[in-house]
Amino acid sequence: MKEKIDKVIHKIEKSEHISAENKPLIIEKIKEWREEDNAVSEVILKLENWWLEVEPIFAEMGLV
Repeated sequence: MKEKIDKVIHKIEKSEHISAENKPLIIEKIKEWREEDNAVSEVILKLENWWLEVEPIFAEMGLV
């Protein structure tokens, strides 16, 4: 699971859809969660919820 979190961090760093000021904040929080085994499920839940919110936007743009 920690390998997947590292991939998420990498994708966030390369993302053009996340503002430059938000990237460090998001990455910092994910790195904190990575160190807590119980928090891994919390990260997954938050990312799933985020995706449910933004997926229609990506679909409308033809990216999904």
